This record gives sequence, structure tokens and C-alpha cells, in this order.
Amino acid sequence: MVEQGLTVHVSLIHTDNLMPNRIMETYGRYVVLTTSMHIANNRQAFCKRFGDILGSIIGLVFVVIAFIIFAPIIKIQSKGPVFFSQTRIGKNGRKFKFYKFRTMYMDAEERKKELMEQNEISGNMFKMENDPRIIPIGHFMRKYSIDELPQFWNVLKGDMAIVGTRPPLEDEYENYALHHKARLSIKPGLTGMWQVSGRSDITDFEDVVALDTQYISNWSLMLDLKILLKTVAVVLGGKGSK
Repeated sequence: MVEQGLTVHVSLIHTDNLMPNRIMETYGRYVVLTTSMHIANNRQAFCKRFGDILGSIIGLVFVVIAFIIFAPIIKIQSKGPVFFSQTRIGKNGRKFKFYKFRTMYMDAEERKKELMEQNEISGNMFKMENDPRIIPIGHFMRKYSIDELPQFWNVLKGDMAIVGTRPPLEDEYENYALHHKARLSIKPGLTGMWQVSGRSDITDFEDVVALDTQYISNWSLMLDLKILLKTVAVVLGGKGSK
């Protein structure tokens, strides 16, 4: 029929149950229908990555300043490295090394098992008020999110974005239900919807997933900007992780 000059419409799949974001793409010799929670065009993707690179370069300047101030205090209060690295799960389940200033004693991971009964958030996360594993200066650093600054290196490398979802631990990811994995459809971020929506008051992991899903489905460069502005207010107000 194409040879006769007619326009042909081929039914690929019944799409009523698919999300509204869908585009036609060509992969090799195949024409495919692509659907996702949100599809960013090339310009949006470029702008977001450019902003991440620029922001991370500026952020690394603050990392150097923070290192000069806090590294000696961390060393005095708890022998061990100044930086803490941990394997986290990123976009599409990819593992990467996640960096922070160390705010806990060296045996923190071992002691976590003993404290699981005191976990204050239901689901696949751990949160505890007055966590005894935190060194004295760590409380101040966490309150103002200073411990998170080294993640600008993760942003520069491309493992993370400045705005996104928080990357889970390996053991948390292993216990994810299918709908939880929607959080991993984008790059994890330094900040995000959960962090600026009263994270200290959220006690159910399903609420975290709902906020992250809302962010992904409604993502725009303007939404990122709004979250960044709210993040500044949260950090300056000392409402960081306790």
C-alpha cells in the first residue's frame, strides 16, 4: 500500500495503560514506541547536565574550604579517614561510589545492625534521632548538610545530578518492591523533592517514593530551580539531616 502512495498507520500496541509520555524512535532497522514517566528532550538534557557541571565546579570550591575547617576536627574526634565512601545504587540500578565527609565513628556500619529496632522510618530506609554513632562535630555538619558537599564530585563525574532522588544503599535496594524502583529512573541527586518537603517529619518510605515519583513525572528545569531555592532555605535554616 505504501508503494501506491498511501499513508499507512500500523497499530503497534494498545497504549491506554501506558503513561502519556511517549515518542516514536528508530533503533537500527526498528521503529519503536518509547514510553517513560518523563521524557526530556535533548535541549533539556543538555541544560540540566551543563548546570550540574557548572554547579559542581562551584561546589567543589566549598568542599576545599570545608575540608580545611573540618578535617582536623574530624581527625581529633575520631581516628580514621576524613572522607567516607559507600556503594550506592544509581540510575537504572547502576552501582557507584558515593562520597561524604565522615560524621560517624569508624564502627558505624557494624553498630547499625544493633540499632535497627530503633529505626524511626518504616520501609527501606534507616533514620534515627540522636544516632549514637555520630561524632560530636557530625551533628553540626549534618544539621547544615556540610557532610553532603563531597557529592559534588559525584555530580561532576556524572554519577549524580544536583537535583534528583536520594540513592539507596545496596541492602535497601535488594528489598525494593517493583514500584520502588521508579526512583531509579533518573540520576540520584544531592537534593530533591523529599529533602525540601520536611524529610525530618517523614516516617514512611512510601511517602518518600510518592514524592520522588511526583518529581520525576513533573520534572522540568523550572522545578529543579524551585527545589534548589528551597534547598538553600532549608540548609540555612538548619533543617538538614539530624
